[in-house]
Amino acid sequence: MASSLPLLLLVLCSLTAAEAQLRLYNLRVRGLPSDLMGITDGYVKVFCGSANLGETSVNHNNANPWWTEEFSHFKAQENDILRLEVHDEDTFFDDLLGVCQRQIKVGTHEHDCYLKEGGTLHYMYTLSV
Repeated sequence: MASSLPLLLLVLCSLTAAEAQLRLYNLRVRGLPSDLMGITDGYVKVFCGSANLGETSVNHNNANPWWTEEFSHFKAQENDILRLEVHDEDTFFDDLLGVCQRQIKVGTHEHDCYLKEGGTLHYMYTLSV
């Protein structure tokens, strides 16, 4: 009778690296600062682990923007780092207003993050296995 050890190892390896679906939504900022050009033209870049999930549309001349975009990542894993970068669109160079990073956990979570240049980013995510 052949040993079942290789099969058992294969099953155990697949269980330890289980992939999950990440859904990020309800992104909004309160109190973005003004710059020399006027009120901020904000947008958010979204990353999970090494994956670039995209960015929101630019919300022009709004210190309290809210975005309707949702982002999904089908190969997320618990404890991956979710990274959100809030930017101000300008003519030549976009300004980085702040970065929010968090290890993702299974379930639905809601967070606020204080931005380095002023303002508070609010977002929600769901990680399901």
